[in-house]
Amino acid sequence: MRVFSSDDLDRTLDFPTLIVELAEAMRGGFIAPHRHHHPIGRAGEPQATHLLMPAWTESASRAGLYLGVKVVNVFPGNAARALPTVTGLYVLQSGRTGETLAAIDGTRLTHWRTAAASALAARHLTRADSKRLLIVGAGALAPFMARAHASVRRYNEVAVWNHRPEGARRLAMSLADAGLNAKPTEDLEAAVSEADVISCATLATEPLIAGQWLRPGQHLDLVGAFNVSMREADDEALRRAHIFIDTDAALTEGGDVAAGILGGVIDRSAVIANLPALCRGAPGRRTPDEITLFKSVGAAIEDLAAAILVWRKSGGAEP
Repeated sequence: MRVFSSDDLDRTLDFPTLIVELAEAMRGGFIAPHRHHHPIGRAGEPQATHLLMPAWTESASRAGLYLGVKVVNVFPGNAARALPTVTGLYVLQSGRTGETLAAIDGTRLTHWRTAAASALAARHLTRADSKRLLIVGAGALAPFMARAHASVRRYNEVAVWNHRPEGARRLAMSLADAGLNAKPTEDLEAAVSEADVISCATLATEPLIAGQWLRPGQHLDLVGAFNVSMREADDEALRRAHIFIDTDAALTEGGDVAAGILGGVIDRSAVIANLPALCRGAPGRRTPDEITLFKSVGAAIEDLAAAILVWRKSGGAEP
Protein backbone atom coordinates (compact mmCIF):
# COMPACT_ATOMS: atom_id res chain seq x y z
CA MET A 1 0.00 0.00 0.00
CA ARG A 2 1.23 3.48 -0.90
CA VAL A 3 0.58 6.63 1.08
CA PHE A 4 0.00 10.01 -0.62
CA SER A 5 0.31 13.21 1.43
CA SER A 6 -1.13 16.61 0.59
CA ASP A 7 2.24 17.63 -0.86
CA ASP A 8 2.23 14.50 -3.04
CA LEU A 9 -1.18 15.47 -4.45
CA ASP A 10 -0.08 19.05 -5.12
CA ARG A 11 2.92 17.76 -7.06
CA THR A 12 0.89 15.19 -8.98
CA LEU A 13 -2.39 16.89 -9.92
CA ASP A 14 -3.20 19.75 -12.27
CA PHE A 15 -6.61 21.20 -12.99
CA PRO A 16 -6.80 20.78 -16.79
CA THR A 17 -6.13 17.03 -16.50
CA LEU A 18 -8.33 16.52 -13.46
CA ILE A 19 -11.27 18.36 -15.06
CA VAL A 20 -11.05 16.06 -18.08
CA GLU A 21 -11.04 12.98 -15.82
CA LEU A 22 -14.05 14.22 -13.85
CA ALA A 23 -15.96 14.86 -17.07
CA GLU A 24 -15.24 11.31 -18.27
CA ALA A 25 -16.33 9.85 -14.92
CA MET A 26 -19.55 11.86 -15.02
CA ARG A 27 -20.41 10.41 -18.44
CA GLY A 28 -20.68 6.90 -16.97
CA GLY A 29 -18.95 3.80 -15.68
CA PHE A 30 -18.84 4.93 -12.04
CA ILE A 31 -21.31 3.94 -9.32
CA ALA A 32 -21.82 5.84 -6.06
CA PRO A 33 -24.49 4.74 -3.56
CA HIS A 34 -26.06 7.23 -1.17
CA ARG A 35 -23.44 8.53 1.21
CA HIS A 36 -23.64 8.05 4.96
CA HIS A 37 -24.16 11.40 6.66
CA HIS A 38 -24.09 11.41 10.48
CA PRO A 39 -24.44 14.43 12.80
CA ILE A 40 -22.25 14.37 15.90
CA GLY A 41 -23.23 16.53 18.85
CA ARG A 42 -20.51 18.21 20.86
CA ALA A 43 -21.43 20.26 23.95
CA GLY A 44 -20.52 23.90 23.79
CA GLU A 45 -19.64 24.03 20.09
CA PRO A 46 -21.25 23.64 16.66
CA GLN A 47 -22.50 20.23 15.58
CA ALA A 48 -19.93 18.09 13.80
CA THR A 49 -20.58 15.83 10.80
CA HIS A 50 -19.15 12.40 9.90
CA LEU A 51 -19.45 11.27 6.27
CA LEU A 52 -18.65 8.04 4.43
CA MET A 53 -18.57 8.31 0.63
CA PRO A 54 -18.06 5.01 -1.27
CA ALA A 55 -17.80 4.53 -5.05
CA TRP A 56 -16.60 1.97 -7.54
CA THR A 57 -16.22 1.49 -11.27
CA GLU A 58 -18.28 -0.86 -13.38
CA SER A 59 -16.68 -3.74 -15.24
CA ALA A 60 -17.01 -1.89 -18.55
CA SER A 61 -15.55 1.37 -17.24
CA ARG A 62 -12.71 2.89 -19.26
CA ALA A 63 -11.10 3.86 -15.95
CA GLY A 64 -10.41 0.23 -14.98
CA LEU A 65 -11.55 -1.71 -11.93
CA TYR A 66 -11.30 0.34 -8.76
CA LEU A 67 -13.26 1.00 -5.62
CA GLY A 68 -12.74 3.43 -2.80
CA VAL A 69 -14.22 5.28 0.12
CA LYS A 70 -13.64 8.70 1.60
CA VAL A 71 -14.02 9.24 5.33
CA VAL A 72 -14.66 12.90 6.13
CA ASN A 73 -15.09 14.74 9.40
CA VAL A 74 -16.41 18.31 9.49
CA PHE A 75 -15.77 19.95 12.86
CA PRO A 76 -16.69 23.67 12.70
CA GLY A 77 -15.44 24.10 16.27
CA ASN A 78 -11.90 23.50 15.06
CA ALA A 79 -11.74 27.10 13.85
CA ALA A 80 -11.35 28.18 17.47
CA ARG A 81 -8.52 25.69 17.87
CA ALA A 82 -6.62 26.92 14.81
CA LEU A 83 -7.21 23.48 13.25
CA PRO A 84 -8.73 22.58 9.88
CA THR A 85 -12.52 22.41 9.87
CA VAL A 86 -12.57 19.52 7.39
CA THR A 87 -10.30 16.47 7.62
CA GLY A 88 -10.46 13.23 5.73
CA LEU A 89 -8.83 10.09 4.40
CA TYR A 90 -9.35 8.35 1.05
CA VAL A 91 -8.75 4.60 0.71
CA LEU A 92 -8.27 3.40 -2.89
CA GLN A 93 -8.67 -0.32 -3.53
CA SER A 94 -8.57 -2.78 -6.39
CA GLY A 95 -11.98 -3.37 -7.89
CA ARG A 96 -10.78 -6.77 -9.02
CA THR A 97 -9.35 -8.24 -5.79
CA GLY A 98 -10.38 -5.78 -3.09
CA GLU A 99 -6.81 -5.24 -1.93
CA THR A 100 -5.89 -1.77 -0.68
CA LEU A 101 -3.73 0.18 -3.11
CA ALA A 102 -3.33 3.55 -1.45
CA ALA A 103 -4.19 5.78 1.47
CA ILE A 104 -4.60 9.36 0.24
CA ASP A 105 -4.91 12.62 2.14
CA GLY A 106 -8.68 13.04 1.89
CA THR A 107 -8.73 16.70 2.81
CA ARG A 108 -6.44 17.72 -0.03
CA LEU A 109 -8.19 15.35 -2.43
CA THR A 110 -11.44 17.12 -1.53
CA HIS A 111 -9.90 20.52 -2.27
CA TRP A 112 -8.75 19.42 -5.71
CA ARG A 113 -11.90 17.59 -6.79
CA THR A 114 -14.33 20.19 -5.40
CA ALA A 115 -12.60 22.99 -7.25
CA ALA A 116 -12.31 20.92 -10.42
CA ALA A 117 -16.03 20.08 -10.34
CA SER A 118 -16.95 23.77 -10.11
CA ALA A 119 -14.58 24.58 -12.96
CA LEU A 120 -16.09 21.76 -15.02
CA ALA A 121 -19.55 23.21 -14.42
CA ALA A 122 -18.22 26.67 -15.29
CA ARG A 123 -17.22 25.39 -18.73
CA HIS A 124 -20.91 24.80 -19.40
CA LEU A 125 -22.45 27.67 -17.44
CA THR A 126 -20.22 30.76 -17.63
CA ARG A 127 -20.00 33.21 -20.49
CA ALA A 128 -16.91 32.59 -22.61
CA ASP A 129 -16.02 36.28 -22.31
CA SER A 130 -16.01 36.30 -18.49
CA LYS A 131 -13.20 38.54 -17.27
CA ARG A 132 -13.79 39.17 -13.55
CA LEU A 133 -13.81 36.46 -10.89
CA LEU A 134 -14.85 36.99 -7.27
CA ILE A 135 -13.78 34.51 -4.59
CA VAL A 136 -15.94 34.71 -1.46
CA GLY A 137 -14.16 33.14 1.50
CA ALA A 138 -10.47 32.73 2.22
CA GLY A 139 -10.30 29.30 3.80
CA ALA A 140 -8.23 26.31 2.72
CA LEU A 141 -10.45 25.60 -0.31
CA ALA A 142 -10.45 29.16 -1.66
CA PRO A 143 -7.06 29.16 -3.48
CA PHE A 144 -8.01 25.93 -5.24
CA MET A 145 -11.29 27.48 -6.37
CA ALA A 146 -9.47 30.49 -7.83
CA ARG A 147 -6.89 28.37 -9.67
CA ALA A 148 -9.51 25.93 -10.98
CA HIS A 149 -11.77 28.67 -12.35
CA ALA A 150 -8.75 30.41 -13.87
CA SER A 151 -7.91 27.20 -15.73
CA VAL A 152 -11.14 27.36 -17.78
CA ARG A 153 -11.56 31.13 -18.33
CA ARG A 154 -9.05 33.95 -18.80
CA TYR A 155 -9.77 36.34 -15.95
CA ASN A 156 -8.26 39.81 -16.03
CA GLU A 157 -9.13 40.40 -12.39
CA VAL A 158 -9.66 38.21 -9.32
CA ALA A 159 -11.26 39.89 -6.31
CA VAL A 160 -11.20 38.24 -2.88
CA TRP A 161 -13.67 38.95 -0.07
CA ASN A 162 -13.65 37.39 3.38
CA HIS A 163 -15.54 38.16 6.57
CA ARG A 164 -12.14 38.81 8.12
CA PRO A 165 -10.38 41.27 5.79
CA GLU A 166 -6.91 40.10 6.77
CA GLY A 167 -7.77 36.66 5.35
CA ALA A 168 -8.73 38.22 2.03
CA ARG A 169 -5.47 40.16 1.96
CA ARG A 170 -3.39 37.05 2.61
CA LEU A 171 -5.19 35.03 -0.07
CA ALA A 172 -4.95 37.82 -2.63
CA MET A 173 -1.19 38.07 -2.04
CA SER A 174 -0.83 34.30 -2.44
CA LEU A 175 -2.82 34.28 -5.68
CA ALA A 176 -0.83 37.23 -6.98
CA ASP A 177 2.38 35.31 -6.27
CA ALA A 178 0.89 32.47 -8.35
CA GLY A 179 0.41 34.81 -11.31
CA LEU A 180 -3.21 35.94 -10.93
CA ASN A 181 -4.17 39.62 -10.84
CA ALA A 182 -5.78 39.26 -7.42
CA LYS A 183 -6.81 42.02 -5.03
CA PRO A 184 -8.73 42.02 -1.73
CA THR A 185 -11.99 43.87 -1.32
CA GLU A 186 -14.07 44.79 1.73
CA ASP A 187 -17.21 45.81 -0.19
CA LEU A 188 -19.00 42.56 -1.01
CA GLU A 189 -22.01 44.15 -2.71
CA ALA A 190 -19.83 46.18 -5.07
CA ALA A 191 -17.60 43.18 -5.77
CA VAL A 192 -20.61 41.02 -6.65
CA SER A 193 -22.01 43.66 -8.99
CA GLU A 194 -18.68 43.92 -10.83
CA ALA A 195 -17.96 40.18 -11.13
CA ASP A 196 -18.80 37.88 -14.02
CA VAL A 197 -18.30 34.74 -11.92
CA ILE A 198 -18.84 34.55 -8.15
CA SER A 199 -17.45 31.51 -6.35
CA CYS A 200 -18.40 31.01 -2.68
CA ALA A 201 -16.61 28.58 -0.38
CA THR A 202 -17.63 29.52 3.15
CA LEU A 203 -19.18 28.19 6.34
CA ALA A 204 -21.83 30.91 6.34
CA THR A 205 -25.05 30.21 8.21
CA GLU A 206 -26.79 33.30 6.83
CA PRO A 207 -26.86 34.35 3.15
CA LEU A 208 -23.90 36.37 1.93
CA ILE A 209 -25.05 36.90 -1.66
CA ALA A 210 -28.25 38.87 -2.16
CA GLY A 211 -30.24 38.11 -5.28
CA GLN A 212 -30.94 41.80 -5.83
CA TRP A 213 -27.18 42.36 -6.32
CA LEU A 214 -27.00 39.98 -9.27
CA ARG A 215 -27.04 41.22 -12.85
CA PRO A 216 -27.78 39.45 -16.16
CA GLY A 217 -25.05 37.16 -17.46
CA GLN A 218 -23.46 36.28 -14.13
CA HIS A 219 -22.62 32.82 -12.83
CA LEU A 220 -22.90 31.98 -9.13
CA ASP A 221 -20.89 29.00 -7.84
CA LEU A 222 -21.85 27.73 -4.35
CA VAL A 223 -19.71 25.07 -2.68
CA GLY A 224 -20.06 25.89 1.01
CA ALA A 225 -23.28 25.49 3.04
CA PHE A 226 -23.00 21.73 3.46
CA ASN A 227 -26.21 21.32 5.49
CA VAL A 228 -29.70 22.83 5.34
CA SER A 229 -29.03 25.18 8.26
CA MET A 230 -26.37 26.99 6.23
CA ARG A 231 -26.78 29.47 3.38
CA GLU A 232 -24.48 31.36 1.00
CA ALA A 233 -27.16 32.90 -1.26
CA ASP A 234 -30.61 34.20 -0.39
CA ASP A 235 -34.03 33.17 -1.69
CA GLU A 236 -34.08 35.91 -4.32
CA ALA A 237 -30.87 34.54 -5.84
CA LEU A 238 -32.53 31.13 -6.16
CA ARG A 239 -35.61 32.64 -7.77
CA ARG A 240 -33.65 34.68 -10.32
CA ALA A 241 -31.15 32.02 -11.39
CA HIS A 242 -31.24 29.02 -13.69
CA ILE A 243 -30.12 26.33 -11.25
CA PHE A 244 -27.74 23.42 -11.81
CA ILE A 245 -26.34 20.93 -9.27
CA ASP A 246 -23.45 18.49 -9.10
CA THR A 247 -25.58 15.44 -8.25
CA ASP A 248 -29.17 14.84 -7.19
CA ALA A 249 -27.98 14.71 -3.57
CA ALA A 250 -28.04 18.52 -3.72
CA LEU A 251 -31.85 18.33 -3.88
CA THR A 252 -32.00 17.09 -0.29
CA GLU A 253 -28.57 17.80 1.24
CA GLY A 254 -26.71 21.02 1.84
CA GLY A 255 -27.95 24.56 2.11
CA ASP A 256 -29.16 26.91 -0.62
CA VAL A 257 -30.90 24.66 -3.17
CA ALA A 258 -32.03 21.94 -0.75
CA ALA A 259 -33.00 24.59 1.80
CA GLY A 260 -34.91 26.49 -0.87
CA ILE A 261 -36.84 23.37 -1.86
CA LEU A 262 -37.52 22.47 1.77
CA GLY A 263 -38.76 25.98 2.49
CA GLY A 264 -40.99 26.12 -0.59
CA VAL A 265 -39.01 28.96 -2.17
CA ILE A 266 -38.37 26.90 -5.30
CA ASP A 267 -39.67 23.61 -6.64
CA ARG A 268 -37.49 20.70 -7.72
CA SER A 269 -38.45 21.51 -11.27
CA ALA A 270 -36.43 24.72 -10.95
CA VAL A 271 -33.26 22.60 -11.09
CA ILE A 272 -32.46 22.26 -14.78
CA ALA A 273 -29.74 19.58 -14.81
CA ASN A 274 -26.96 17.96 -12.82
CA LEU A 275 -23.29 17.76 -13.74
CA PRO A 276 -23.46 14.25 -15.25
CA ALA A 277 -26.25 15.42 -17.54
CA LEU A 278 -24.22 18.46 -18.59
CA CYS A 279 -21.25 16.23 -19.37
CA ARG A 280 -23.50 13.99 -21.49
CA GLY A 281 -24.71 16.90 -23.59
CA ALA A 282 -27.60 18.53 -21.72
CA PRO A 283 -27.81 22.27 -22.46
CA GLY A 284 -26.06 24.55 -19.99
CA ARG A 285 -26.08 28.31 -20.45
CA ARG A 286 -28.59 29.13 -23.18
CA THR A 287 -28.35 32.91 -23.45
CA PRO A 288 -25.73 35.57 -22.65
CA ASP A 289 -28.07 37.33 -20.22
CA GLU A 290 -29.31 34.52 -18.02
CA ILE A 291 -28.04 34.17 -14.45
CA THR A 292 -26.74 30.65 -13.78
CA LEU A 293 -26.22 29.04 -10.39
CA PHE A 294 -24.28 25.86 -9.62
CA LYS A 295 -24.65 24.18 -6.23
CA SER A 296 -22.12 21.54 -5.22
CA VAL A 297 -22.46 19.17 -2.27
CA GLY A 298 -19.65 16.83 -3.32
CA ALA A 299 -19.78 13.49 -5.09
CA ALA A 300 -18.01 10.21 -4.40
CA ILE A 301 -17.57 9.75 -8.15
CA GLU A 302 -15.34 12.83 -8.16
CA ASP A 303 -13.24 11.47 -5.29
CA LEU A 304 -12.71 8.13 -6.98
CA ALA A 305 -11.82 9.69 -10.33
CA ALA A 306 -9.30 11.99 -8.64
CA ALA A 307 -7.81 9.12 -6.61
CA ILE A 308 -7.40 6.96 -9.72
CA LEU A 309 -5.64 9.86 -11.45
CA VAL A 310 -3.23 10.23 -8.50
CA TRP A 311 -2.54 6.49 -8.58
CA ARG A 312 -1.89 6.40 -12.32
CA LYS A 313 0.19 9.56 -12.52
CA SER A 314 2.37 8.21 -9.70
CA GLY A 315 3.17 5.06 -11.65
CA GLY A 316 0.62 2.75 -10.07
CA ALA A 317 -0.37 -0.23 -12.19
CA GLU A 318 -3.98 -0.95 -13.08
CA PRO A 319 -5.25 -3.73 -10.77
